[in-house]
Amino acid sequence: MNDEEYRVDDLARLSGMTVRNIREHQSRGLLPAPTVRGRVGYYGPEHLARLEQIKRLQAEGFTLDSIRRMLGGGAEFASFASAVHQAFDDGDKRVVRLGDIHTLFPGLDEGDAEGSTALLDQAVDLGLLRPLGNGRFEERSPQLTRIGAELMALGIPPDSALKAAAEARTHVQAVAKCFVQLYMDQIWAPFAAAGHPADQWPDILSGLDRLRPLALDSMLALMRMALDEAATQLIEERAGLR
Repeated sequence: MNDEEYRVDDLARLSGMTVRNIREHQSRGLLPAPTVRGRVGYYGPEHLARLEQIKRLQAEGFTLDSIRRMLGGGAEFASFASAVHQAFDDGDKRVVRLGDIHTLFPGLDEGDAEGSTALLDQAVDLGLLRPLGNGRFEERSPQLTRIGAELMALGIPPDSALKAAAEARTHVQAVAKCFVQLYMDQIWAPFAAAGHPADQWPDILSGLDRLRPLALDSMLALMRMALDEAATQLIEERAGLR
């Protein structure tokens, strides 16, 4: 065995995974089989790199089945899938505990257990919180939570703020799909039809990086226009001008 060969125990130590997980990844087709000599399996740097890639993709939220399909498409496709996730993930997440739920919603009475449960269910359904088990939740967008807190400071009840967020999210999701579909139709589809040329991968990834800020800027500009139009219409209606 040379310096760039590892037995399974060594690979587990270097990768930070258990031997059991390594063998499971092999059985799922995520990790190539080792070279066998004298009934002993030897792994190399490529196996360690693959395990690091699997860990990174798992941390980004991909399931093992999705990772297997990505890796089957080649290293470039796996990198693209990871870039897609990173492009639309603000990365600003934190873990909160059930006992701290009232700190996320300042308008909520800390002693109102029933209200806390109902509000928690709403936040989970909306996707603001993701259950992690053991009374822990991932706060997926602290920025949205801060906005909600400011709305509540204006006197808007927590449940009303969440209902408004749920309705707004429906419309925002539709707009987001428009931008993603635009990218897939106009940039990805021609690239795929050409057989994924290796020299075009940098342009594909660059276009993906630029899509998020362009989409967000467009959304902000459209939202400003819509708010102005809605406010003007409401004022005119209340003043009897319409």
